Amino acid sequence: MKKRILTWALLLVTGISSSFASAPKGINDHIRDAFKKEFKTAEVIKWETFKTFTKATFKLDDHVMFAYYSGNGDLIAVARNILSDQLPINLMTELKNNYNGYWITDLFEITGDPSESYYVTIENPDFRLTLESSDLSNWRIYKREKKNTDQ
Repeated sequence: MKKRILTWALLLVTGISSSFASAPKGINDHIRDAFKKEFKTAEVIKWETFKTFTKATFKLDDHVMFAYYSGNGDLIAVARNILSDQLPINLMTELKNNYNGYWITDLFEITGDPSESYYVTIENPDFRLTLESSDLSNWRIYKREKKNTDQ
């Protein structure tokens, strides 16, 4: 009985692992091959296709990351969530100095051609701001929303 349970467990694990590793039918061979070449040891969690790009959500070295590909398999960008202490020091300092009354709700790094960018969403009781830094020297307001305080 134990051997039968062990065999079924092994088959279940193998089946789940292979379903993560293979892309769904909508993902073409160019994208699949490019991903395998770029991220050899990654474990794919999910593939999503959109009108102009394909997104792979994957795990690499215990970090969840996102890769974006064009239809012909060109890597457009890679994104990952980060902690504030992983920001360049000048960006972290500017956040502390200029947005003291705000707290961070989202922070991620995008690496692509030709450079990397950082996006942070910060909030206070009245506003939600999304800031962007593509020159790695300062933040600019990417999006500003007034919160609905009537509730």
